[in-house]
Formats: sequence, structure tokens, C-alpha cells
Amino acid sequence: MIHQLSIFLENTSGTLITVLQELKQARIQLISMTIADTAEYGILRIICAEPLRACEVLKEAGVAVALSDVFALELDNQPGAGADVVAAFSKAGISLSYIYTFHMRGKGIMIFRTDNAEHAAQVIADNKFLAIEEEELEKWV
Repeated sequence: MIHQLSIFLENTSGTLITVLQELKQARIQLISMTIADTAEYGILRIICAEPLRACEVLKEAGVAVALSDVFALELDNQPGAGADVVAAFSKAGISLSYIYTFHMRGKGIMIFRTDNAEHAAQVIADNKFLAIEEEELEKWV
């Protein structure tokens, strides 16, 4: 599992750049980010190098941030690789709270969260999916 920053943002001009500038000034490398939004607010999810330090930097700047444990899986860069992973979790009765992907060094990286991490870890092992640990992901930066 890896750490992900989850940041609550008001849906107003300037809130995103404030967060990004804080991380830039701290020289923290972003790996991936996504925003889920409503009319009033958004949740910015960030995978970065040094997530513990990034969390502290943002807290010190008054940003509403939390660390979440999420899974990161390496996928072959071929059609259907993500569908195969999701199918395995579905077959095991595991629901995914959210999922997003990005591409790094010729591989797909799937990030997801579930409310049953222990069972998800077993599905990953049983299916021989390649789970990425935080130390490995940071080496790719």
C-alpha cells in the first residue's frame, strides 16, 4: 500500500494553486493527482514523493489534508488490463470506493481504495497482481 494525500478544496478560484505552490516551494515531486468535485467543493487526491512530509507542509499552511492508505498496482500496457483487475475484485465481492490510473515508464498504474483492505490484499496475492509499495513508486520519480 501507499500513502495518498486527500485535500478538501473549496470550489473557488485560487484554492488549487495554493496547494500546488506549497508543494512546489517544499520541492515535493508530484506523481499523480485527480480531483472529484461538486458545485461547492472538491477533493484533490495526490500521489507524491515524500507524502508524510507533504502532509505536514500542507497542514502548516492551513490546508485541510489527510493521509489515506491506497493500493497501487502495476498493469501491463495493453487493452483490458485494468478490466481484468477490476473483474477479480468484483468476483471476490470487493467494492472499490474510487479508482484512477496514470501511466509511468511504459506501465499503467492503478490506484484504488476499498473498505476491505485485508481481503483486497489477498485477492492481489491470489491473482499475482504486482502491487507497488511506496518506496518503489518514489524510485520512479
